[in-house]
Amino acid sequence: MPLVDTHAHLDQEEFDSDREAVINRAHDAGVDAIIAVGVTAASSWAVVDLAARFPGVFAAVGIQPNYAAQAKPEDWQVVVELASRPKVVAVGETGLDRHWDYSPFAVQQDFFDRHLRLSQDRKLPFIVHTRESDADVLEMLREARRRGPLAGVMHSFTGTAETAAACIELGLWISFAGMITFKKSNDLRAVAATIPPQRILIETDSPYLAPHPLRGKRNEPANLIHTATCLAEVRGQSPAEFFAQTTANAQALFRLVA
Repeated sequence: MPLVDTHAHLDQEEFDSDREAVINRAHDAGVDAIIAVGVTAASSWAVVDLAARFPGVFAAVGIQPNYAAQAKPEDWQVVVELASRPKVVAVGETGLDRHWDYSPFAVQQDFFDRHLRLSQDRKLPFIVHTRESDADVLEMLREARRRGPLAGVMHSFTGTAETAAACIELGLWISFAGMITFKKSNDLRAVAATIPPQRILIETDSPYLAPHPLRGKRNEPANLIHTATCLAEVRGQSPAEFFAQTTANAQALFRLVA
C-alpha cells in the first residue's frame, strides 16, 4: 500500500550527495509521493525545481517563521509567484515559534498572516510549524477562519489532544513525525489515538527526527514506514488499513496529481 510523506526538506544540504538515490529509496519503500517543503524564497525555488524533475515529488512554498527576519522585501513576492507553479500543492512552512529567538514575534505573525491569506486566495492548503506557541497559532487561525474556510495541516504535531481538537474544528489535519516512535512519547501516542481517521497524516520532516530504530541518523522519506507502522498499532488498525487511510487523507488535502 503506497504512503505519502507530507513533509520533507529534500532541498537541504544533507541530501546534496545522494538526493536522487534518496528519492529512489523512498519509492522502493512504498512512499509514492513526497511533499518537499520550502523554508525561504531560495528554498522554495529549490523544491519547485525538484518537483519538476522528479516524479512523485511535489512542492510547498513559503518562509518558515525562524527565517522570517532574514527575508528580503522581494522574497514574499517570490513565494506568491511560485504558488502558481505546477506541482505546488501547499503554502508553507509557516507558523509561529517562541522557542528560538531568530525572528521577532511580530514579524512571525505578519508572515503567518500572509501565508494564511495566500492559502485562502489560491485555494491551497497551508503547513503550520508551531513551537511553544500553540495558543498564539490558534488565535490567528480563528481570526483567519472568520474570513473564510481553512485547509491546512499542523505539521510534526507535539501538542495536546485539546489543541488537536481545536485545530480539527477549524478545518485542519494533524500530522505526526518520527517522535511518535520514541520510547518516552507515550503522551503523544495517546494524542494520536484521539485523531479522527479522516484527519490524520504522516511525515518524516527529513532530514530531522529519524524514527526508532534509526534515531540519531539522518532521516529520509523511506523511513516513513516506521512512523506509519507505529501509528497503526497505536490506533488499533492494521498497517494496510492505516496506510490507505493516510494516503487518502493526503490526496484529499493536497490534491496530488502527477
